[in-house]
Amino acid sequence: MALPATQPLVTPADDDAESDFLGALGARVREQRERRGLARRVLAASAEVSERYLAQLEAGAGNVSIVLLRRIALALGVGLGELVDADAGGGTRQRLVGRFLERLPEHRLDAVMQRLLRDFGGGEAVRRGRIALIGLRGAGKSTLGALLAAGLDVPFIELDREVEADVGMSLAEVFSLYGQSGYRHIERRCLERIVGAHERAVISVGGGIVSEPDTYELLLARCFTVWVKAQPEEHMARVVSQGDCRPMAGNHEAMDDLRRILAARAPLYGKADTVVDTAGRTPDESLLALRSAVALAQ
Repeated sequence: MALPATQPLVTPADDDAESDFLGALGARVREQRERRGLARRVLAASAEVSERYLAQLEAGAGNVSIVLLRRIALALGVGLGELVDADAGGGTRQRLVGRFLERLPEHRLDAVMQRLLRDFGGGEAVRRGRIALIGLRGAGKSTLGALLAAGLDVPFIELDREVEADVGMSLAEVFSLYGQSGYRHIERRCLERIVGAHERAVISVGGGIVSEPDTYELLLARCFTVWVKAQPEEHMARVVSQGDCRPMAGNHEAMDDLRRILAARAPLYGKADTVVDTAGRTPDESLLALRSAVALAQ
């Protein structure tokens, strides 16, 4: 007696359904990441998954690990169900917000994304526990940062010193041996290590970090940032008073160069959570202003 033919466990229709599911899942992950203004590299590092895995997931390709998907959901600050189920977070208000964001011009969308990420993203209390001072050399970041950290009883960390310790050589040697791109790679690695190891700290970073988009996004997402600002003449005078005459060496247009750099970076520095202007202020007055700005954020 012939046995009935067995039915295939997986039909072509099942294959199509699974493919559609993976494609929709990847699209939701990408949408959540872009809403938060996160580069793929930044999200991958925060979720502790490889950038390649995240790229495959967003493309709807390959197998999905529920454990790794859970890490990505936690890093995005959403529930796992919201990524898996298209209807999990689909209320009327969410759809209206989505349409509003879609209509925003590109130049305004970035600012809105940064503000939403800071104010409503996951781990906001931890982010505000890390205070990062940004700005050009001579603004007073090291002096004010050390005093602020002492008053808060938290570590004071200078990112440039961490880079030197990481490679066992001076910054001049780092630039000479690895160049600008090599330095930026080490700088990012050190920043990732610092934010991973410290929930509370005051961090002073180099003025050029804002020119490296992925690293700056990481700083903005994981730290409460303060632009320590001054006039170009004060920047130059303070650097020279510290015995560093390199800004003036062989360059009669150094002040014009400094003004151009400051003008070019001002929109990037302006993405900081707050600004403390040290122009015309004594160190004590600047410290009081910094303490007040930080206290308002806590």
